[in-house]
This record gives sequence, structure tokens and C-alpha cells, in this order.
Amino acid sequence: MIPRYSRPEMTAIWEPATKFRIWYEIEAHACDAQADLGVIPKENAEAVWKAKDATFDVARIDEIEAVTKHDVIAFLTHLAEIIGQDEARFVHQGMTSSDVLDTTLNIQLTRAADILLADLDALLAALKRRALEHKDTVRIGRSHGIHAEPVTMGLTFARFYAEMDRNRARLERARWEIATGAISGAVGTFANIDPAVEAHVCEKLGLRPEPISTQVIPRDRHAMFFATLGVIASSIENIATEIRHMQRTEVLEAEEFFSKGQKGSSAMPHKRNPVLSENLTGLARLVRSAVVPALENVALWHERDISHSSVERGIGPDTTITLDFALHRLTGVIDKLVVYPEAMMANLDRFRGLVHSQRVLLALTQKGVSREDAYAMVQRNAMRVWEDGADFKEELLADPDVTAVMSPEEIEDKFDLGYHTKHVDTIFARVFGS
Repeated sequence: MIPRYSRPEMTAIWEPATKFRIWYEIEAHACDAQADLGVIPKENAEAVWKAKDATFDVARIDEIEAVTKHDVIAFLTHLAEIIGQDEARFVHQGMTSSDVLDTTLNIQLTRAADILLADLDALLAALKRRALEHKDTVRIGRSHGIHAEPVTMGLTFARFYAEMDRNRARLERARWEIATGAISGAVGTFANIDPAVEAHVCEKLGLRPEPISTQVIPRDRHAMFFATLGVIASSIENIATEIRHMQRTEVLEAEEFFSKGQKGSSAMPHKRNPVLSENLTGLARLVRSAVVPALENVALWHERDISHSSVERGIGPDTTITLDFALHRLTGVIDKLVVYPEAMMANLDRFRGLVHSQRVLLALTQKGVSREDAYAMVQRNAMRVWEDGADFKEELLADPDVTAVMSPEEIEDKFDLGYHTKHVDTIFARVFGS
């Protein structure tokens, strides 16, 4: 991923130096286990740890790979240069390249998941704070983009909180799913390496042994992991889309913080655009673009092929780096989002009480009017508000069919905003707990 959309902690996970360090630790721990089993001499296993403080020369490994055309062999050759050819002769004993590559990838993904979980925690904290701040800030709810009935801005934030909280649980599960390692040798039979070696390496590196690997770790695990990242990305876009709508000039119920010196347009000095939310929408598309390739990686030939390899070299770093950046950016947007309660109320009142139509409809049915007749009575008055700019309450008070069954005081009662917000505390308790 380009530096513009990268943060250093996540990027570091995918650096070549980090990868080679993990490869080294896998090989060294495997040697320890082999020595404990009496398969290799103890002194050879101990010699491998001479490189524990070494800085692996990425350029040198690349130079060797240019000849060998094999990345793991290139690394092993370089390791032998550091610790000595004789000392290194038992490194990789009974192992195959996938043992190193797959176990490393899963370590990287679990580390990435830990950062993403921390990102989600920060976002959840911001959403909760803003939800509590605006629990009683009334705004119009919309369906199909059209005014529906009153809600509160706090409910909007709470809804996004609940969605992201579900995403956090999904990511916890995805992290657990991906936290397996395999040191099982060619075609996964352990013919040339004892299963105890796998158990030892996994324990040292914080993984669980893969129950059955076919030389590669099954890619349904990775498909589930990247699908989870795709769902999180869609939730980011869901929030970003709401902010973009609220910032539209015709709505302007909230907007992204506009810092001193910021410019909105090279041509129009008046512009204040929702650029961060638009950026988040685009980044969400990038994250989701990894989901289908990850799903297609599940079907590999027989015990293994490497059709998945080139895909994962791209989507592993790109997707986690992008999502990390997007979650961090969204947290900043939520933290600094400027909310305009007065504009929310003005928008709610724009159609002169029309949003209370359902209450009148229900009241008429309670008075004995059939639902069909009640609907027709309310709708004909509502249409005059749409078409002529009339006042809904006044139209109802002037309608003899309505006033024949409802008193002016009963009609007036149906325009109470508090009716729509009476269960906000109940919803908040469900979302945030008591």
C-alpha cells in the first residue's frame, strides 16, 4: 500500500526484515525441538541462535534469490553465511517451504488483527462518547432518503457503535481462526518430522497446531479472515455515507471538522467538502476487493499448489494496512464531527408537522375508523403539505372527517416530539448496558 494510506506500526509487520526475522525464529525453534528429540545434535541447535541478534541482509537475500529463484532457499543460504555452513546443516530438517511461509503469514495476520482490534476499540470509544453526547438531540429519520419520523443523533451513533461492536467480535473470531501453524513437511504427513516439532514451534510463537495441513494451511481460514475485514470495511462505508449525506448543503446537519488553513477547492474558495468520508468510501472498496481472491484461494490442487501465493503477497499487507488507516481516520472524523442540532430541528420542521402522520393514522383507527379510510384521510391532508406547502396540523383541524372523530386537543397531542424519543434510554441500555 502507498505511504499516503499507511501507518508505521502496521506497515512494519509486512517489512521484509520482519518476515525474515519470523522465518528465523521458526527455524531456530524447530531446531530446538529436533535436538530435544535427538534428531539433530544439541550444539547445532544452539549454534542457530548465534544469529538471534543478527540483522538479516535483505539485499543479500534478494541477490541469492536472483540465482536460486527460491525465496526460502535464499534465506537459508544467507543464514548459513551468518552462523557457518557446518552449524547450519540441520536447519530446515524434514521441513518444507510452506511450513515456514504459511506459519509466518498467519503470525503476520494475527499481529495485524491485534492492531485492528485496538483500532476498533478506539473507534468504539469515540462512537460511544458522541452517542451519549447527543442521546437527546432530535433529528429526522429518513427512509429512501425521504423524511420518515423523528429519531435522535445519539441513536445514529449508537447504531454505528453496535455494528462496530459486532465487527469486533467477528475479528476476534477471525484472529482465532487464523492463529494456526504447520510444521508437517512435504504433503503434510509428518513423515520426515515429528509432530512434536510443530507443537513446540506453535507454542513458542503463540499459535495452535493446524489439525491437518496438506503441506499448506487450509485457505478457508484465510478466506474467513479477509471476508471479515471486508465486512468491517463495509461498516466504515456505512458510517461515511451517513456523514456525507449530513454534510450536503441542502441538509447540513453535521460536517467534518474544517481546520484552519484547510482549502476545499482549487477553483471555489467557499467549498467545505466531506473529503475524509469520501476517502473512507474509496478505501472500503479496496479492502473489499481482497475478499473474492481470498475465497478463490480456497480451492488448491491436491495437497498444494502456489496459485494462492501471489494473491496473498498482495492482499495480506494491502488489506490490513488500508483497513488500519481507514479505522484510524474514521475515529478522527467521529471525534471531531461538528453537529448542528438547530439545523436538525429546522429540517425536521421543514414540512410543517408532516412527520407525525403515522400517529394521526393510528389515533383514527383507535377511534373506530377503518385503516383504509384513516389512511385516505391522513394522506389527502399530507399531500397538500407536499404540494402546496400547507401546515399539516392546520389541514387536519380543518378536515371535518378528522374532527368528527378527534378533538383539537387530541390532534395537538399527536404532534409531541417526546413521543418518538420515549424509548431512547431502553435502546441505549441494550447497546451500552445499564
